[in-house]
Amino acid sequence: MSNTIITTESEETKAGKDLYSYQKGAINKIFKAFEDSPEDYHLLYQLPTGGGKTVIFSEIVRQYLKHHKKKVLVMTHRIELCKQTSKMLTEFGVENKIVSSKANLDDQSQYSCFVAMVETLNNRLQEDKLDISDIGLVIIDEAHYNSFTKLFKFFEKSFILGVTATPLSSNIKLPMNDNYDELIVGETIEHLIESKFLARAEIYSYNVGLTSLVVGANGDYTVKSSEDLYTNSDMLSKLIQAYEERCKGKKTLIFNNGINTSLHVYDTFKRAGYPVAHLDNTNTKKERKAILKWFKETPDAILTSVSILTTGFDEPTVECIILNRATKSLTLYYQMIGRGSRILKNKSTFQVIDLGNNLHRFGPWGADLDWQRIFRTPNFYLDGLITDEDIEENFRYEMPEHIRSEFSNSEDVYFDIKKTYIDSIKAGESSKVVLERSIHHHAKICIENSEDVYDALGLAKMLGDDIDYRIGRYTKCISKSTFNFVEWLKNDYRLKLRAYIRDNFDTMFEEIHGRPAE
Repeated sequence: MSNTIITTESEETKAGKDLYSYQKGAINKIFKAFEDSPEDYHLLYQLPTGGGKTVIFSEIVRQYLKHHKKKVLVMTHRIELCKQTSKMLTEFGVENKIVSSKANLDDQSQYSCFVAMVETLNNRLQEDKLDISDIGLVIIDEAHYNSFTKLFKFFEKSFILGVTATPLSSNIKLPMNDNYDELIVGETIEHLIESKFLARAEIYSYNVGLTSLVVGANGDYTVKSSEDLYTNSDMLSKLIQAYEERCKGKKTLIFNNGINTSLHVYDTFKRAGYPVAHLDNTNTKKERKAILKWFKETPDAILTSVSILTTGFDEPTVECIILNRATKSLTLYYQMIGRGSRILKNKSTFQVIDLGNNLHRFGPWGADLDWQRIFRTPNFYLDGLITDEDIEENFRYEMPEHIRSEFSNSEDVYFDIKKTYIDSIKAGESSKVVLERSIHHHAKICIENSEDVYDALGLAKMLGDDIDYRIGRYTKCISKSTFNFVEWLKNDYRLKLRAYIRDNFDTMFEEIHGRPAE
């Protein structure tokens, strides 16, 4: 048996029956559950993306058919996964039939294994076109998707094995422990990294204000509110800046929440002269194939997309993942980052740029999560996630490196608005002194790094993000944050800063430099 790495089910795994020790261990645990449980038992198996879930359940199918006189059905939620799963089963010597919408099922008696997409299977079962009376084992890939559960009623006497990287339901109202009796936890991401099965993620989080986002009925941020935020010029500028700081020249995959956002991202990178393509579910199969071929063959390619590449897609040469969106879904967070985790001969790490505070919300990708506890009490886990307000409360503005270099003469460019506000209130002062002191600090760092007033005014123009951050902190302190008021404060601050620099430049320059300005 060859040790060649192959691509399947969006996972990089060994072909055929040449299994790793942890994969053999998982198979033994699963078969023990077969032996110790009733025939209608529902078992869930967790293994990180990249660990070889398809290899494991393909070997399970092979062994099951060898020792049992019943048939097997494998369910997926996407047609690409159907084809990849069918191919892997064939690698294991398991003849199988894909139950597609156009498949002729007249020869179904000749097969012991079927692979079907959930919606197609549902239609075929409703039409009574597929004989499932002899199905002893049902395997569900990406089991966290709840679309599968409506089919459970057809398999009341079958052993059901669900496999997933994240045993947390895609629908918070339908927890997985309602449909599965037991969870078996596989290898951790950290162990797979240490064993050189996965690359290590180097995550860079850029603070983003998310309080304008709206949570929809599915428990995640709505597309509309996400697009309102991520298509504005400030966010697009932050995206380009982050890319240029961390990922420039590297093959990059960008995830967005909404087609319109992805198109804006495409236009932004195109205008900046970078090689970029856009992909969403409206592209034809031919277009999709051409775009992915270009992405594979172009070393510094940038591909901006909308969720379509979170599963069923595997491109090991990806070096950088950009989360240009926020999500409340732990599963989606892991899926998006996992697209960059494929290891290659010269690739042991990859970069992740987080523009949705996801790192703050969920912790580092690959952190030691208690999956058993999450499976048993998902609401306890979800309720314990930090809120956007709490995340932003702990933000500290960090000047981008290219701007910070312009203020190299200043030891500290940070100004603590909240502390200054608390101190002013304790001293019985008006809250207005907070912005006055902030303006003085901004003027000071501009003059510290200038030779004349024009230099200082030029530097003041570079402080836009810092000014907006300070105004945001200030309005939270005074509990007044209507849109018009905040915008007025931002503009007023800029006007006062420029006036302060012009009026006080000579005096402050001499105090700072110990000599008159030229």
